[in-house]
Amino acid sequence: MSNRDYTKNDYAWLELFNKYNILEEINRNSFFVITSKEINEFREARLMTKFDQKTNLPKLFKEHKLSILPISRGSYVIGKFDAYMDVIYDERVEAEEFTLIHDFESLNINNLYSEASALHAAYLGNLISNILEEEAFPTISGRMSTGEFSFYITSQGDKFSIDVKNSQCEIDGGFESKNKLLLVEAKNFEVDNFLIRQIYYPYRLWKSKVEKQVIPAFFTYSNDIFSFFIYEFEDVNNYNSLKLVKQKNFIYKQDPITLDDIYKLLIETPIKQEPKVPFPQANSFERVIDLLGLLANETLNKEAITLNYSFDKRQTDYYVNAGKYLGLIDTKREINEVICFLTSEGEMIMKKDPRSKKLSIVNKIFEHEVFHKCMKLYFQTLTPLKKEDVINIMNESYIYNVKKDTDTIKRRASTVMRWIDWILALAK
Repeated sequence: MSNRDYTKNDYAWLELFNKYNILEEINRNSFFVITSKEINEFREARLMTKFDQKTNLPKLFKEHKLSILPISRGSYVIGKFDAYMDVIYDERVEAEEFTLIHDFESLNINNLYSEASALHAAYLGNLISNILEEEAFPTISGRMSTGEFSFYITSQGDKFSIDVKNSQCEIDGGFESKNKLLLVEAKNFEVDNFLIRQIYYPYRLWKSKVEKQVIPAFFTYSNDIFSFFIYEFEDVNNYNSLKLVKQKNFIYKQDPITLDDIYKLLIETPIKQEPKVPFPQANSFERVIDLLGLLANETLNKEAITLNYSFDKRQTDYYVNAGKYLGLIDTKREINEVICFLTSEGEMIMKKDPRSKKLSIVNKIFEHEVFHKCMKLYFQTLTPLKKEDVINIMNESYIYNVKKDTDTIKRRASTVMRWIDWILALAK
């Protein structure tokens, strides 16, 4: 990793590791306790300790398989802990359609680009009651103190004991029914993993407060799909005893997209001149959609995207450039920051209903020669595209700043195929 791939957090943690010999202490004692005051010497602790996904971890943490957990209001423990849980979106789980219980003026189903609004829609669509199989009501949310408890966490194959004394935790949504309390950690983008602490600390807090069954859940709103992962802790004292019980997917009821819709859009969309923007190397189009959604909610600088969402620094560049390639994202430099925001066309598209939004984005993809020709080839053969066919089309087309018959063409071909797959999946 070159220095240009370092974030401000990477540099600050490097200074901290050097000042306090943190690696040596961990190798000697299996852990190191650090305070907010010590972290604040180099950068604000609030920015230096929030790593909701593994991708967000600083370079030194990734290299040495470290993670960090809060143990009080102003202190943290660092160690080689198994702190994260992988998230696998089971494609076999079909999305159940739903509608809202009423027409609401203050909740726009076409503009659910914050975690709170997505959770409100989930409640008002009776998704929470569906999951609990009992009528449920919102009862708790926000920041609160954890109280005091102890737990075990796996560290290099062994159990490591941690004591928590009035640390802070946050609950995105708590919903209570007659017999159950559902605690939800929410994200408005797709993830590969999440920090178990986000649901374990609230679970321990409310497990000690109520007699009802306490159910921890992780929720994502991505690509217009509401995905709930319902868990249980098999051993209340074991941080790593988290087990997936079920996954439930939901989608707001709308008219379906058909292959005829996609074909009609293809033949009606003229190919435009290629922009002077790098050809996309962002394989997950779902994450392109997620980034558009994040920017629909607020303007973000590149560092904020890297530190808070499921992107590393290079991926941030790749996905921002993918949005710029489509004409939906733009950037500007302010002092030492690159600010990312939606173009006027991007804003207009992201306000549309889910069906119209997706078709409008497909239209933007079809404006580009390579994607237009690849989609046309699919409809001519009605068979999955082969990589060599995509490479041939790319070599026959104009691509900004990319020479023909190069390894770069071969690498970018995988992105083309994944974007075409996303388009075709809309008609399933």
